[in-house]
Amino acid sequence: PCPPLTPLPSAPLQDIRNTVGNIPMEWYQDFPHIGYNLEGKRIYKPIRNKDELDMFLEKMENPDYWRTVQDKMTGADIKLTDEQVDLVHRLQKGQFGDVHFNPYEPAVDFFTHEVMIHPVTNRPADKRSFIPSLIEKEKVSKLVHAIKMGWIKPRKPKDDTPTYYDLWAHEDPNSILGRHKMHVPAPKMKLPGHEESYNPPPEYLLSEEEKLAWEQQEPAERKLNFVPQQYRCLRAVPAYSRFIHERFERCLDLYLCPRQRKMRVNVDPEDLIPKLPKPRDLQPFPTTQALVYRGHTSLVRCLSISPSGQWLVSGSDDCTVRFWEVCTARCMKTLPVAGVVKSVAWNPNPTICLVAICVEQSVLLVNPCLGDKLLYGATDQLLESYVVPEEERVQPVQWVMATMEEQSKGVRLVVQHSKAVKQVTWHGKGDYFASVVSDNSNMQVLIHQTSKRWSQNPFRKSKGLVQCVLFHPIRPYFFVATQRFVRVYNLLKQELTKKLMTNCKWVSSMAIHPGGDNIICGSYDSKLAWFDLDLSTRPYQLLRHHKKALRGVAFHKHYPLFASGSDDGTVIVCHGMVYNDLLQNPLLVPVKVLKGHVLTLDLGVLDVLFHPTQPWVFSSGADGTIRLYT
Repeated sequence: PCPPLTPLPSAPLQDIRNTVGNIPMEWYQDFPHIGYNLEGKRIYKPIRNKDELDMFLEKMENPDYWRTVQDKMTGADIKLTDEQVDLVHRLQKGQFGDVHFNPYEPAVDFFTHEVMIHPVTNRPADKRSFIPSLIEKEKVSKLVHAIKMGWIKPRKPKDDTPTYYDLWAHEDPNSILGRHKMHVPAPKMKLPGHEESYNPPPEYLLSEEEKLAWEQQEPAERKLNFVPQQYRCLRAVPAYSRFIHERFERCLDLYLCPRQRKMRVNVDPEDLIPKLPKPRDLQPFPTTQALVYRGHTSLVRCLSISPSGQWLVSGSDDCTVRFWEVCTARCMKTLPVAGVVKSVAWNPNPTICLVAICVEQSVLLVNPCLGDKLLYGATDQLLESYVVPEEERVQPVQWVMATMEEQSKGVRLVVQHSKAVKQVTWHGKGDYFASVVSDNSNMQVLIHQTSKRWSQNPFRKSKGLVQCVLFHPIRPYFFVATQRFVRVYNLLKQELTKKLMTNCKWVSSMAIHPGGDNIICGSYDSKLAWFDLDLSTRPYQLLRHHKKALRGVAFHKHYPLFASGSDDGTVIVCHGMVYNDLLQNPLLVPVKVLKGHVLTLDLGVLDVLFHPTQPWVFSSGADGTIRLYT
């Protein structure tokens, strides 16, 4: 039969022993519990809502406050018993924890007080203990041989005598030391002349008028700092009263006036200017005014050109959009609109004949019906082939078909926005376009798809007042220029890629190099910033060629040219060569200042634009004209 089981001591009703083990209890300081009990349930910390005042009152009123400690394992307050307090006191004094332990008991000498009769071992001694060792003999003979051969050298005795170095032992006796090289000897004092003699010739003595004049002069203006006097003999000469004063001044001159040889560097000022190529080596670029397009009665705000380079469109404050033939400056068509035209953009796709025009709160999509009849006919067929989707989708804008009257003028679609539209720009493929609205909410920038008549707002929150936007010519990037920064967004990943600091107070315009790795920004504080996107988020160069605010900047599609138009009435054409070699920085050279526009209402050139194939530049001005420079 099994032995009877001894009963276990009865456990307390609530076993809150913490089972987390030996870990730092700080790990639990941000949690409401302090560990787990044997059943795996959380042990919650006691509620502690005592502030400093409660703690102080408890300290004053609770007689057991001094013996209360907090248990880190359970977080509960525990009152120490008298035995535990005694234990703490003993440990603080460096005594043993056990009360009954006596560290000073008499020692029992249990090794030597009982003398043994017999030895512990009685083995006879080894023979090797009294015969010289052969191994040691071999080792010693090897060492003796090594010392004889000079492989082992005896240690040198340490030399305790202090060593001194002659600093100038290796100096060339004929060379001049550095501190004496620049030494300039002090100028010697002027030797005394006849006027300082004790018996000077009569012409050196001052008359009464001269003496009076000498006394009235400033000390710095006097020719002599003493009055010459005549004595009978050397014995009659008194001591010089200003002797110590003059010696002291001489000492001050010697040590307070540093004398130094200045090495002058002869630099040719021409060498400091960077060597730029001559403009005539950088041709072709526009140099002369060829044509003036007249017809607008108010300032011409914006320009755009067809992909073929045959037609030009301009928008003005006289509430008209005019279409011009580039070669003849003939106005082919005038389209009256409901308000001021803020921006025009010709579709860059050469197979589509479509122009986007910003008028007040809407973007008009206009087919100008110019050039190839097949081309503009195909554009109308493309727009008419749109099928309305079954589900009505919520959009931030309204797409409205043009009325019959508008259709006759060429307007095909109207995209109605909630606020005034200030800019429109096409994507390189010609299906998408972006518009900028004068607003400070997150609805400032909208992206529209013409084929599906679908618009979307790409941004969740506003990052500042948007000035202008651009699509990257090759990659799916979108540039958004606010007052101080240009943000580059990746449209596929829908994230911010770069944030460019323009170092300008207010960005006005922006253009991108056809290669896509460089952009230029014009600003109202008359600076033009060139950014190399691979190089840095700060401008590679800030050009300050204009005197007044920049209104427009543009790159040429094929030639290494860029231009900027300003309120000072000039267009500055610069050569901007971007090399395929990534290690070579872009070369920026201003080549020509083009004048011709008349300042009107303190405004000069409002927009600049390059011809898509020729090295020609168009500029529109506040004087109501468009000028072509070739």
